[in-house]
Amino acid sequence: MDEGVGFIADECTGEPRQPQRSAVAAAAGFQGLLVSPSVSHDPYAALRVKNYRWFIVSLLTMTISSQIQGVVVAWQIYDITHDPLSLGLMGLAEALPFIGVALYAGHVADLLNRHRVAIASLAVLLACSLALLVFNLIPGFLHDHGAWPFYGVIFASGLARSFLQPARNALGAEIVDRSLYANAVAWRSSTWQTAAVVGPALGGLIYGFTSPRVAYIADAIMMAIAALTFSFITYTARKTAGGPESIGDSLRSGLRFVFGESVLLSALTLDLFSVLLGGAEALLPVFADQILHVGPQGLGFLRAAPAAGAVVASVYLAHRPPFRRAGQTLLYAVGTFALCIVGFAVSRSFLFSAALLAISGMADNVSVLIRSTLLQVLTPAHLLGRVSSVNSIFVGSSNELGAFESGVAARLLGTVTSVVLGGLAPLGVVVGIGVTVPRLRGLGRIDDAGLRAEG
Repeated sequence: MDEGVGFIADECTGEPRQPQRSAVAAAAGFQGLLVSPSVSHDPYAALRVKNYRWFIVSLLTMTISSQIQGVVVAWQIYDITHDPLSLGLMGLAEALPFIGVALYAGHVADLLNRHRVAIASLAVLLACSLALLVFNLIPGFLHDHGAWPFYGVIFASGLARSFLQPARNALGAEIVDRSLYANAVAWRSSTWQTAAVVGPALGGLIYGFTSPRVAYIADAIMMAIAALTFSFITYTARKTAGGPESIGDSLRSGLRFVFGESVLLSALTLDLFSVLLGGAEALLPVFADQILHVGPQGLGFLRAAPAAGAVVASVYLAHRPPFRRAGQTLLYAVGTFALCIVGFAVSRSFLFSAALLAISGMADNVSVLIRSTLLQVLTPAHLLGRVSSVNSIFVGSSNELGAFESGVAARLLGTVTSVVLGGLAPLGVVVGIGVTVPRLRGLGRIDDAGLRAEG
């Protein structure tokens, strides 16, 4: 199989090596890799890798734990304060440390043993779960101290997640062959989305029918399983390429790579603006209460709809071959997401609104699959941690800032108008990037090893 220009991580050492480039591949340019039509697609290829199965189990249990914790903590904080702003401060308490140390966390993930960094981060998250349990076991503790202990735990969780994500994402790219990246990303995404549906429902049921103590016990057990299963991954740390590098140079190298790679930067920009401007999640309580009149039960259904759609899409994507025109598919996916948000804003039917949110989740999952595969295929092995941290800043900041933007716009323009305009804005970004970045528009298959852009 001919391979395009790029770096391929050697299976034994993990060091990047320069592949040969055939005349046919050179003529094909950045249209994709040549794949033999006789090779059948195995939808379970990534799951046949033992290490990746442990990776998926750890991701599933860790995400369910985090979702249970998020529901119960939010309910307890609001029950203590009766102030909606206190819920916004939850996001701020996690976003500030997450974004603040993200670049340094990427540097650590590339410098130290990624397996150990991820396990240490999971251990801190387990300690946070146990701290929340202790708060509820001590009589009168929450009455005396209010919501501030929760914010302290959320802050610590944000720090731990900031180190966990680049280390885990980079390691996930090392334990499967690069030809399986698209399939691995599809299963990883479906796992996360499944947990995003199951976790909140499980947290709410446990809290409602038992007590917050039982919910936090379940939270801690799931996080402990996540740390334990991740430790089962057999991993040999790659040798650090090159000589010693200062922290400043290391951080700049990750930023320099992302901003110098127009295809990857364009994909990240599409994600940033679609969530920053087009997200309606923060305003779902307003739609459920004042526009669709479905109450808290309907709100739960609306919140689950995008994740449910994403689960369906990710399972489908795992069972189909990689896209032949990944660039155009990415642009269409982001455009579809934006149109669904506009349709949701003007809809007055609960079922139609839920259906549009589910379709938006499907479209967003396609975007995530292509962007995540691009990041892993285009990035040299020794930069995976730092580039993953830049990606985390794009994605993490867009979620939190998007919620803030939605609230401000709704206050100034009205709820429906703000969501309509927010949905139309990403369409303009899609058109702008499609016109100004022809290399993204012409991107072909990205499923195999070693594709790296030139010029």
